[in-house]
Amino acid sequence: MPLTPLALEQCVARLGAARVRRNVPLAPFTTFRIGGPADLFFEATTADELANAVTVARALEIPVFLLGLGANILVGDLGFRGLVIHNRANHWVFSADGRIWSETGTVMATLIQEAVARGWSGLEHYVGIPSTVGGAIWQNLHFLSPAPERARTVFIAEVFESAELLELDSTRRTVSRDEMRFGYDTSRLHDGREIALTVMFQLSPGKPAAMQTVMQENLSWRGARHPRLDLYPSAGSIFKKIEGQGAGRLIDQAGLKGYRHGEAQISHIHANIIVNLGGATAKQVRELIAIAQTAVFKQFGVHLDAEIGFVGKF
Repeated sequence: MPLTPLALEQCVARLGAARVRRNVPLAPFTTFRIGGPADLFFEATTADELANAVTVARALEIPVFLLGLGANILVGDLGFRGLVIHNRANHWVFSADGRIWSETGTVMATLIQEAVARGWSGLEHYVGIPSTVGGAIWQNLHFLSPAPERARTVFIAEVFESAELLELDSTRRTVSRDEMRFGYDTSRLHDGREIALTVMFQLSPGKPAAMQTVMQENLSWRGARHPRLDLYPSAGSIFKKIEGQGAGRLIDQAGLKGYRHGEAQISHIHANIIVNLGGATAKQVRELIAIAQTAVFKQFGVHLDAEIGFVGKF
């Protein structure tokens, strides 16, 4: 069904005119600092507000996009036609047994600091990765296990206990770890029919000093391999992992590290990251992605699949 002005007006009326903003540029809400305006923009400050906003949009058949910290996405220059819900639901509670209940708009950095201060281990591995709780379980957030071995990949699924999901029919359901169907960079949430409202984590006792060491080592490791977001906005890794040969390595071998297209550039530090040099457009980024894909396929016969999400109109 085509989006109509009437449906948008009804959405504003149901969510409250004082709470809904119109034609809001999305660039400031993404780590890429790229993106045109959303027709409607609503900030949900509780899980109930999030569920209600999604339910209203669905009832009116209005396209809806759930925005967290805006990492791992590229928003089109023409913006988003419909309702963007900025998930700011960030209430959380620690229990004496190491369980954490959190709404999905909570920033992971907050939970990490709180957990370490309380002597609970399991989240410290993900320090420095821009993500909300919702984003963390959406993509099964991961990082390498502690130095010096870096022997394996550690996943957020390992400390995940359960989540409350909003179903397509607006009922709520609690699902277990197995039911989340976690995989590498994926979960059941990628099906697009359900929205995570709250999450329960189960952490283990740990020594704050040891966890601080892990955090400092991880931040140092990332800092040496990733451009700083405050200076070089990006969406993180552009292409999916390729077993046995990294996408960044192939792009580097194709001679494209540091390649610039308009104000978009393949990072000098990490060839699987495209940075915004200031004023880059989504069009330029999409074209640079295609340049990398073409060059790698031509030289190595490997197709690079995009890992980031493409949101809105380009």
